[in-house]
Amino acid sequence: MFFRMRTVLCLGLAALARGAVDGGESGGPAGGNLPVQKIGPHDLLSLAVYGAPELSRTIRVSGEGLVRLPMVREPIRADGLLPEALEETIAQALRTEQILVDPVVTVNIVEYASRPISVAGAVRKPLTFQAIGATTLLDAVTRAEGLAPDAGSEILVSRKQPGPDGTPISLVQRIPVKGLIDAADPELNLRLVGGEEIRVPEAGKVFVVGNVRKPGAYPVDDASDTTVLKMLALSEGLIPFAGKQAYIFRRESGAGGAKNEIPIELRAIMERKSPDVPLQPNDVLYIPDNRNKRITLGAIERILTFGSATASGAIIYGAVR
Repeated sequence: MFFRMRTVLCLGLAALARGAVDGGESGGPAGGNLPVQKIGPHDLLSLAVYGAPELSRTIRVSGEGLVRLPMVREPIRADGLLPEALEETIAQALRTEQILVDPVVTVNIVEYASRPISVAGAVRKPLTFQAIGATTLLDAVTRAEGLAPDAGSEILVSRKQPGPDGTPISLVQRIPVKGLIDAADPELNLRLVGGEEIRVPEAGKVFVVGNVRKPGAYPVDDASDTTVLKMLALSEGLIPFAGKQAYIFRRESGAGGAKNEIPIELRAIMERKSPDVPLQPNDVLYIPDNRNKRITLGAIERILTFGSATASGAIIYGAVR
């Protein structure tokens, strides 16, 4: 009978302590509403010890995963423990140090800081947030307010994993945007646990210059589908005097790579006498003009203009003779 009464009393005291934490130092109920996860370095905890206000406090876990309490000589490891497990560990430490005979300890999470996820690159709002509860790659993209218009075709997810010698190494996983968003493939919607770095590279561009109606830089959504004819269509076609031959200026990969000039038979491609030529990101497609054609046509225009202006004079001169 005494044991049952003591158990009920302890449960009641624990409830009172938890209520004091939720409405007190934790800054309102938010501290008690966070999903329960394992504690990690730099997390902010709210500790309540019933009947010992000198021990009740908010405390941040150190970078080594430890917490220190007044009058407790040794630091207490919190990293990797659930709040309930840390409660028992602290209670045991208080009993061992003979600070309290039968302590009732409550631990709540006030703020998680051990599971950062960063989202950067071609998103509308780059940010860093904490992985609280179940978090997925789509959740992270949504928090960043979606992809920017110039986003590329892949999302890069970097994770730290222990290497063969125990040293952390970074592994990068490439997630195709079409598969994740358009096809809604659940296998690509990775679960995030914190510590991931998400980067959305900008789409590569092909630069079209020369005798086209709309020169400019055009994004490459799919490198396998980027060709000379597609770039001509995007640049609204050729203007008069465009030459029969065009050039692709392409720099080799790597720092200080050589720049290559690749001639292509533009007219043959447009007349379907030659296969279309694929382009790569950062290529420059240059369409020069046909100078000989322009000079010839210009000369004919000047002759016609001169003839129309002097036609009446030539007739009068003939009549006089």
